[in-house]
Amino acid sequence: MASLRFADVQSRPTEFLDFTSLTLDEFQQLVPPFEVAFQAHMAAWCLDGKPRTARQFSVYKNCPLPTSEDRLFFLLTYLKTYSLQVVQGRLFGMGQSKANQWIHVLLPVLLAALRTLGDAPARSLAALAQRLGVSEADAAAVVATLEEEPAPLIAVPATVPASPLLQRQEKRPHGKKCLAGQCPARHPLSQ
Repeated sequence: MASLRFADVQSRPTEFLDFTSLTLDEFQQLVPPFEVAFQAHMAAWCLDGKPRTARQFSVYKNCPLPTSEDRLFFLLTYLKTYSLQVVQGRLFGMGQSKANQWIHVLLPVLLAALRTLGDAPARSLAALAQRLGVSEADAAAVVATLEEEPAPLIAVPATVPASPLLQRQEKRPHGKKCLAGQCPARHPLSQ
């Protein structure tokens, strides 16, 4: 089964960016902490998720992801394209179950590497404010701006009838008819 490798696309910067959302320089900066985190993870855990008790991890001759670059490229490609695991496995020369194992091993490894670099996603408003060097109120404003719904790409004329879902009215237990999804009994804040 032919497979995609880092070496196959490293000489094509635009294609590499399309696969991973990183430039080659950004990728190369991420490889060392990623490999350190991977080796630390594999020192404690087996690929199947069980604790390591006997042999230490080593790369076998037929390993589908033999280099740290291949492992990081595999995971970044998965995160960028979010393909089905069977497709991801096929791209990288393995079956779906093996792709699933690698994804579950490499995701926490990537998070650990990003934490090492100080680039892990912020999980709280306080952490985001600290990272941006602003107050929590300013960070909340940034988040609110990002959460706003984008404007529609095209204007819908007023003469276009509403969808059948919105036209349908249902009888509710409180005796009132409500548009689907807008029942005060289910959504007390919308009264």
